[in-house]
Amino acid sequence: MKLFIGLGNPGKQYEHTHHNVGFDTIDVLADKWGIDMNQTKFNAVFGMAHRPEGKVVLMKPLTYMNLSGEAVRPLMDYYDIDIEDIVVIYDDMDIDKGTLRLRQKGSAGGHNGIKSLIQHLGTQNFNRVRIGISRPPQGMKVPDYVLSRFSKEEWPDMEKAFDKAADACAFFTEKPFAEVMNKFNQK
Repeated sequence: MKLFIGLGNPGKQYEHTHHNVGFDTIDVLADKWGIDMNQTKFNAVFGMAHRPEGKVVLMKPLTYMNLSGEAVRPLMDYYDIDIEDIVVIYDDMDIDKGTLRLRQKGSAGGHNGIKSLIQHLGTQNFNRVRIGISRPPQGMKVPDYVLSRFSKEEWPDMEKAFDKAADACAFFTEKPFAEVMNKFNQK
């Protein structure tokens, strides 16, 4: 069983913001795989499917970004999902907008959602798909930036990034994550 976790904040006011690229990618995956995101438990909304490659779970924590680990850990425990079988999808300001970077471990890098996951999972060793959102414009505070929406001009490139991130997740249902990184990491 593979678990794909998109990080973000629940609520209409946060839809399609810089901080919600994980949620947007889960939406793309749910659409591609025909998964209804209609189950609510463990402080998360999620959906499951039996695919030819095995069972998959798509998850959006409803805890708000900073407490994401509080939702992820109970779901992993309930379904007995190994740490090697999860992928966390989230925004990264240190990567150019729309660029993907995949890795298997690392620090939180200042990302509070990842800090919460590391705390609740007890390890920094888990698969990640980071989607670049770039740094805020000069003079804009980080919280204001990550909670702002993409411009009309930026949105098509971000949709391509969500699609590519979804493709990377799909590839992980068939191949080890090291191979996924080799195929989908962008410079």
